[in-house]
Formats: sequence, structure tokens, C-alpha cells
Amino acid sequence: MINREEVQALFDKWVKKLRLVPAWNIRLQWVEDPSWRKTGDFKIDCDDKKAVILLNGVNPKQENMEEMLVHELMHLKLYPLDQVTEALITSNFPEGTPGYNFAYHGFFTTLEQTVEELTKCFLLEFGENKDLSFGRCQKMKSFTELYDGLSNIE
Repeated sequence: MINREEVQALFDKWVKKLRLVPAWNIRLQWVEDPSWRKTGDFKIDCDDKKAVILLNGVNPKQENMEEMLVHELMHLKLYPLDQVTEALITSNFPEGTPGYNFAYHGFFTTLEQTVEELTKCFLLEFGENKDLSFGRCQKMKSFTELYDGLSNIE
């Protein structure tokens, strides 16, 4: 069961630790929709420097809510870089072309990996719960399963 007061206290800690406030107005919002498949997300208004961090209050996929909070806040921290890079991609490659697909998917994969790595670094240094979530690993195929059915090269 999620202790929402504890998560709110962690949120208050991390928005300060990451120096997001007082420059930004950020609030935490719980999503109560059982069909929502994400554990966390965010909405942002850059012009007004407001953001809402969304957390799944019904069926989160991750075990460590502090990790999820830091992850979503890192996305907010890196949002200007995200937007500049996305604008460069969309202004230089027509949507749907191989170049666009390569650049767009490559960038967002790398962005997600970078956000996750920064999250781990900060969590392991400053987090209260240093246990990383392995929820996504549970639905991944094992190494052996990836190669089931492949023929030998010989």
C-alpha cells in the first residue's frame, strides 16, 4: 500500500534537492484510473513554469515510489534539452522518414536511459529508499528465451 503522506514528503524533499523550486510551481497528483498503464508521468507549462507530476495511485508498476518521483522530476529538469533536441529532429527530418525515425527513437531511448541513470545516481546518494525497482524486468524475456527457436548458423 502506498503511503501518500510519505510520498508527498519525498516529493517536497526532491523538488528542493533538484533545485526545481522556487523557480517552478510543481504539484504532485495521484492518478486513480485503474486502466492507466504508467507508474509516473508529468504535464508541463514552460511559459508559466508550472508542472504536475502524475503518479499511479492504483496499480504502479514500480516498487519504489521515491525512485519514480526522482525519475519524473529528472525529466522535468532535462525538459529544455528534450525540447531543443526534439525541435532539431522535427525541423531537419520529415516525419516518417528513416532519418526521422532513427533520430527520434534514438534520442528518446537515450533520453530515457540518461534520466534513469541520473535517477539511480541521485537516489543512491541521497535517497531514503535505495532499493531500485525491478518491475519492468519481470515482464522481459530471459536471455535464453530471446534465442528460443533460432537456428544454429552451422
